Amino acid sequence: MSSKTSALRLQVESSLAHHGGQVAGVTSPFQYRERPIVETAPTGVAPIDLLTGGLPRGSLTEIYGPPCSGRTSVLVSALASRTAASEVCALVDARDAFDPHSAEAAGVRLQQLLWVRCRNVDQALRTTDLLIQGGGFGMIALDLGDTPARLVRYVPLQVWFRFRRAVEHTPTIFLVVEQESNAKTCASLVLSLRADETQWSQTAEAAASDGEILHPYPAGCLLDGWKSRAEAIRTHAKQEGWRLRGLNGIFEDACNDGASFEMKAKS
Repeated sequence: MSSKTSALRLQVESSLAHHGGQVAGVTSPFQYRERPIVETAPTGVAPIDLLTGGLPRGSLTEIYGPPCSGRTSVLVSALASRTAASEVCALVDARDAFDPHSAEAAGVRLQQLLWVRCRNVDQALRTTDLLIQGGGFGMIALDLGDTPARLVRYVPLQVWFRFRRAVEHTPTIFLVVEQESNAKTCASLVLSLRADETQWSQTAEAAASDGEILHPYPAGCLLDGWKSRAEAIRTHAKQEGWRLRGLNGIFEDACNDGASFEMKAKS
């Protein structure tokens, strides 16, 4: 290294370290620092895990989408994955919309889950704050999916910043489910969901003896399943352009543009 380069480097380091007579905290600007490895946990939905790399611990994850977009299915799948791994999870239910029977049928171990039923957004936010501060949970989920979007928009951005800072450097996954994205840059992972296709099966009354459908609309059918499309708006994972072909045609594909996944209705 030439003497001029060395002198310039020394000048920059000195200026950054004591700019304006105050310590700026940048003592070694030319020293390479490796980014800490982000520990993740699977959601239980293979295409989404491939797309995002999993749910990051010590971070805020935001999953949003309109009704029937698959957001609740992803939430339940994540709870099933974490409770099956013997982790204690907490669900803050802002509208008392959680169905424990369906969740248990989907694999959630209810004995590993703390279910907090709230009446409004303010109560849900205060409860979430207490749970994060208390610690000890593998995952804390705040379900605002059934809360009117106009009410969630009034949540100050500083609340999401406080949640993000509180969960940092902890092994807890903090998951927020909404109709719209509100946490914005406070979230390390932002996943957008939308409905792709709804599948219906005929009832006995909907099908004629000769095979012709008497009722061409879903009123004479039963919900058999649906396909949803997931798009990673922001992710900690490195986008590689992967592609997945699922088993038995259950999962369509996943790539850096998004992921399609199929859910079956429970009888």
